[in-house]
Amino acid sequence: MLSIAAMNLQQLITFSTVIGEGSMTAAAEKIFLTQPAISQQIRNLEEELGVELIVRGTRAIKATLQGELLNEYAKKIIYLTQQAEIAIQTMADDVHGELRIGTLNSVGLHLVSPVVGLFLKHNSSLRVKMNYESGVEILKGAKKGEYDLVILPDIQREYGAALPEGFQGRYLMKDEMCLVGSTRDGSSVRSIEIEEFLSKPVVALSGKYPAFDRFLQERLSRHKLRMEPIFESTNVGTLKRVIESGLGWGFMPAHCIKKQIRTGRLSLIDVRDFQYDTSLIYYFSDGDRRLAAIADVFFRVLSQHLRG
Repeated sequence: MLSIAAMNLQQLITFSTVIGEGSMTAAAEKIFLTQPAISQQIRNLEEELGVELIVRGTRAIKATLQGELLNEYAKKIIYLTQQAEIAIQTMADDVHGELRIGTLNSVGLHLVSPVVGLFLKHNSSLRVKMNYESGVEILKGAKKGEYDLVILPDIQREYGAALPEGFQGRYLMKDEMCLVGSTRDGSSVRSIEIEEFLSKPVVALSGKYPAFDRFLQERLSRHKLRMEPIFESTNVGTLKRVIESGLGWGFMPAHCIKKQIRTGRLSLIDVRDFQYDTSLIYYFSDGDRRLAAIADVFFRVLSQHLRG
């Protein structure tokens, strides 16, 4: 009979993250542990259960049959624990009133909306309004006092803007611009040089990441190339469907394509010697104690959800 008394939540989180990421290095970066610490936690878990949980000697880490079973239960336990913590945090007495959020449609749809539902589920005295606009327009609104909370790529780097008066920022997560194509395209490649980017029709996300647009055009200009997209949109959902149809390929924020990559509807294309990362920042008004309390709880709930 297996003994599970010594298992703890952190071990389950570590194990499930390793399996999900496919490597201890990637898992270490995601949950802010060293690789030796992760290896030790998994060894301890295997010793406590008396079975091997991962297949050794393979390039990408895979779970054994017992490991796959444990991972299924671990994901359920982690999810229920997170739900309990979120419920408790959002029931705080000082979390009440209205919270006005401004963000990009991709960030709102894929990262923020799932959390809003959890946030409101356990607190009937809270109201949330969320508006999608370009980063420039959102910053204008924040300066006019129209938003209590703004979630955007680093505004200094991406828009050349200063922090609105009365706001402070907290780092939320790193995001990356990724080239994606359709898996329906039989001629799709896995890796290209940047000068090959225009070898296929280009689909472009317009106006959301101006610093990235300049970065891309500068790199193309070195090869005397000028990008003329066959299709442009400010809506990531529309762009994903266009790319999935096989019309062309384009750069998309990593946070909004995970599901399509996982389900095989889109494929990642490595662009050698070309990388653009940005930090997603949580900007909130700290002039009102009530709003600051709501923003603090919402940040913790959102951070916890992203880590999950």
